[in-house]
Amino acid sequence: MVNKAIEPTENGVRRSISNARTIVVKVGSSSLTAQNGHLDVQKLRSLVDAISRAQINGAHVVLVSSGAIAAGFGLLGFDSRPKDVPTQQATASVGQGLLMAQYEQAFAKYGLKVGQMLLTADVTISPSRYRNAQRTMLRLLELGVVPIVNENDALSSNEIRFGDNDRLAALVANIVRADALVLLTDVDALYTSPPSEPGAKRIGFVA
Repeated sequence: MVNKAIEPTENGVRRSISNARTIVVKVGSSSLTAQNGHLDVQKLRSLVDAISRAQINGAHVVLVSSGAIAAGFGLLGFDSRPKDVPTQQATASVGQGLLMAQYEQAFAKYGLKVGQMLLTADVTISPSRYRNAQRTMLRLLELGVVPIVNENDALSSNEIRFGDNDRLAALVANIVRADALVLLTDVDALYTSPPSEPGAKRIGFVA
C-alpha cells in the first residue's frame, strides 16, 4: 500500500511556519522594488519588521535576498536595469553593498545584527565548500545574527550558476536543515520553468 502525501490546508501551513524554529525566507527583486525598478526602501523595511518579530520570538531566520542590481543601477547613472551580463555583474557588485547597508540599518532598529554570505553554485558540487558554508551559516544563527544570502553575481558564470534565488533558497534550507522555506514573490505558485515560458506547468503541491 502506497501512502500519498496529504495536501495541507492554508491554516495548517501557517501554523507550521509559526511553529518553525529555523526559517529560510526568500525575497525576489519584484518584492523589493518600486515601479521604476529601483530599490523600494519601505518594502525592505516592512520585510525586516516581519523577520525581526519572528527572530525576537525565538526563531532563527535566514534571509535569501535579491535586489543588488536594483540597488546599484541608479547610482551608476543607468535609467533602467542593464541587459548585458557584464554590466549586470558590475551593477550587482556596486549594489550589494548598498543593499546590505539598508538591511543593516533596518535590523539595527530591533537590536539585530546581519551577516552577508555570497554563494556561487559550485558550493553544490564541492563538499568542502558546502561544509564551509554550513559551518558559517549555523554559527551565525548560534550568535543570533541574521544571515543574508545572495548569489555572488560578480563571480557567477552562465556555465555554473543558480539562475534564480528560488534554487539558492532551497539549497540554503538544506544547509541549515530549515523547518520552513518561505518564498516571497509576485508569482502565485511554483512552476516547472519560468511561467512566461511556453509549456511551463504550475506545481500545486510540494511534499
